[in-house]
Amino acid sequence: MAVVVLNTAGWSSGRLPADWMIKVNHGRPELSVCGDAGSCLHLKSVASSFGLEHRVDVDPAQTPWLSWKWKVTRLPAGGDFRRASSDDQAAQVLVAFEDKRILTYIWDSTAPKGAMQSASNIPFVHIFAVVCRSGATEANEWLNELHNVAADYERAYGKAAPRVKGLRLQINSQHTGTVAESYFGEVAFRSTPQ
Repeated sequence: MAVVVLNTAGWSSGRLPADWMIKVNHGRPELSVCGDAGSCLHLKSVASSFGLEHRVDVDPAQTPWLSWKWKVTRLPAGGDFRRASSDDQAAQVLVAFEDKRILTYIWDSTAPKGAMQSASNIPFVHIFAVVCRSGATEANEWLNELHNVAADYERAYGKAAPRVKGLRLQINSQHTGTVAESYFGEVAFRSTPQ
């Protein structure tokens, strides 16, 4: 069983998916639909922070596996989620749960792959980061990711994961005042890893 959240198949070039909302935190968003590797979403940040958000209703007990395809072509120089002053990433997948807690899967410029820790710089906001990729070694390549959000939530917050209520694909480079660029392909929740 799969719940496809971002379905790039059949996109017409240049048109954003109608069921996604743009959320701008800072600066001007640059995003488009592209034809690389089939169809994809292209995000570019010039000292800005924005994302595309989609409401979902997913039971992580039934579909715990989150899979996606991404490519980073430019990392924000000096980005490191571990410090508020440099908390910029070329690509993030944020999973929002019913209890307002968030898991964010990131491609960081500096923090080591596999790092997992709180990424909240705001009181009462619960964000836990998982570094999926780090640095430019794998840049300019389409990569597949697969993570068990139920297990990651339990590791982060010490309890069973409630329902997933939202998903956001984000890019930001406003803290470092640099440029970042990334691409996303299909994003889906799955009952089994594949």
